[in-house]
Amino acid sequence: MVRKYYLQTYRHHLISQDTDWIDIDALDIHPDFLESLAELGIIEIKNRKLEEKQLNRIEKIRRLRQSLGVNMAGACIIIDLLERIEKLEETLELSQRR
Repeated sequence: MVRKYYLQTYRHHLISQDTDWIDIDALDIHPDFLESLAELGIIEIKNRKLEEKQLNRIEKIRRLRQSLGVNMAGACIIIDLLERIEKLEETLELSQRR
C-alpha cells in the first residue's frame, strides 16, 4: 500500500527580516543538530551564534524529519527546492504585474 503525504508550506515570514544573532546555547535545539546543519551548508553559525531568520529553515527541517521521517540530506534538499520555488513564484508574480 502506498501512502501519500502532503507538505504544506507558508509564504509569510514569522520572524523579522532584521539581522539579529542568537546564541545557539539559548535555543531549545541540540547543538549537535545545529552543527550538522552548518556542516551541510544549510545554516551559518558564527562564534556559536545563529542568525534569527535561519530559525524558520531549522523548524521546517525538524518538521520534515519528525512528521514525514525524511533523512537529514533529503530534508535539506527539500528545503532548498522549496525556497527556490518560492523565489521563482515571487519573480513570476512581479513580472505578471508589469
